Amino acid sequence: VTGVAHCVLTPYWSQKLSKRNLSAFQASRRTGFMDTELDGDRVILKGYAVTVMECKILIEWS
Repeated sequence: VTGVAHCVLTPYWSQKLSKRNLSAFQASRRTGFMDTELDGDRVILKGYAVTVMECKILIEWS
């Protein structure tokens, strides 16, 4: 599920539906369900997750 998309959509739909807590479904290749909660200017995502990629980033300061 694309968390960043739900972070954008939650404030929009929360305002439209006058609800802080929503249930979301993503119909894509990686289909999934999640619950979202609008908490002030933050969106809380709740659901099950699996790791699909891990990486390390090296930042050198000069």
